[in-house]
Amino acid sequence: MAPEVAQHFDAGWAQRAWWDDGLAEVATYEAERVIYNKPRQFEYTLITVKEDFNRQFNVKTDDYQRPDLFPVMKVNEFCRIPTDNYPYHFLTSLFFPREQPTALHKLTTSSQEWCGTTFKAVQASATGYQLTYNSYWDGQGEGTRPLPGAMLFEDALPYTLRSLRFDQPGAFNVPICELQQTSKATPPVLYQARVQVEASAQELAQPAWQVTVQLDSAKTNTYWFAKAYPNLLLRQQTWDGRTLNLKSVRRYAYWQH
Repeated sequence: MAPEVAQHFDAGWAQRAWWDDGLAEVATYEAERVIYNKPRQFEYTLITVKEDFNRQFNVKTDDYQRPDLFPVMKVNEFCRIPTDNYPYHFLTSLFFPREQPTALHKLTTSSQEWCGTTFKAVQASATGYQLTYNSYWDGQGEGTRPLPGAMLFEDALPYTLRSLRFDQPGAFNVPICELQQTSKATPPVLYQARVQVEASAQELAQPAWQVTVQLDSAKTNTYWFAKAYPNLLLRQQTWDGRTLNLKSVRRYAYWQH
């Protein structure tokens, strides 16, 4: 990330002991998204947790004695969206080096509905990112695309923007790759976005920061984050009708039964 952008983020945001208790933050939102030209209501789950990856397989390790471990922050974004004829399912997994909340290490996202399934993966490399895709849509199919580095991802903004230096509000420009949590695998749009940080003028359940992301002249996303650490996402409104409103949050080991 360019120094003029990196200075607006706290590289130590995820380094705090808050994330060392072995538990996951599970936030549930009342959500809405337009599918087939109608707004659909559903629940959206955001899971944030520290994990240890191994470099050989680039996934969460089962062997904590390995010499090739490194810590990451995992963010899972899951939803089931009912429509008139069948449901849509989306799951996006994002991974960041613990010490770099703006530097995406890996992204996988998939959609499933009765017409088919689409899978996309983004992997960081020394020269940028590599996007691999497999789509059921004609004209798309499967393939790979190179993407530039030193940019943010729209899918990651609910996590990455939590690490802003909120004590230094202001505005800056940053490249942002458009949302990948879709059923399509078209070449992604890369926005030259403007980010504005300020205290929220809206009354929320707790004091909040408002972050406005102007993707282009016609597309604006707005995010509200709690002022208190860990700066939980409280609300989201995007240009294409995706809304989130925090319903509940708890910390627990969701993988244990």
